[in-house]
Amino acid sequence: MTNSLTKLSLGKLYGIGVGPGDPELITLKGLRLLKGVPVVAFPAGLAGKVGIAERIVQQWLQPDQVHLALNFPYVQDAKTLTAAWQAAAEQVWQHLAQGQDVAFVSEGDVSFYSTFTYLAQTLLQTHPEVEAQTIPGVCSPLAAAAGLGIPLTIWNQRLAILPALHTVSDLETAIATADVVVLLKVSSVYEQVWTILKQQGLLQQSYVVERATLPEQMIYADLSDRPHLKLPYFSLLIVQVYHADLG
Repeated sequence: MTNSLTKLSLGKLYGIGVGPGDPELITLKGLRLLKGVPVVAFPAGLAGKVGIAERIVQQWLQPDQVHLALNFPYVQDAKTLTAAWQAAAEQVWQHLAQGQDVAFVSEGDVSFYSTFTYLAQTLLQTHPEVEAQTIPGVCSPLAAAAGLGIPLTIWNQRLAILPALHTVSDLETAIATADVVVLLKVSSVYEQVWTILKQQGLLQQSYVVERATLPEQMIYADLSDRPHLKLPYFSLLIVQVYHADLG
């Protein structure tokens, strides 16, 4: 009986995917929950600027809601990241323990390479009694395909999505086994990727989309004469491999 009452007195954690940038791409369910919670959490922007997730939802934030900016460093060091997740989880827990529901908003979808996954897992490790619910959203590959006006996949085509390219063999394997390849966070390795696509004869079938669905969205189709693009962090590349055995 005590455990049941304790769980009922806790706030609930929602992870809401708010889409890639266009505020109109948030789901009706996500928007309803966002407006109804007392606490809205989001990744803090860099250098005091408004982060993307906060920017997407800021028109719907209420004056009486707590706006909780959580710091997640853009590094790959596991120790640093773990410390940041623990600190963020503790901040969220302070509100849940008071019976306040918390909505963490994340650009794209909360189950697709999202910070929410690490936040929720860290929180549940120390407070397993917390109830967490995810609300899906539009992820960047789907938004980019829509911006290009092309289907991401058709018929029995195989799709490969690489979150970041660490070795040349990653891309070569994807090209050899998939019909459509999406490279996320391609900016830091673009020139290396361009060289591989040239060797494979795929530059004319490749597209780069930066800041998908935002007003400053840029699209580059046919990369044959673009070996040195300077891209922002939120850029992705779509390669239509289309193997001959598809007919």
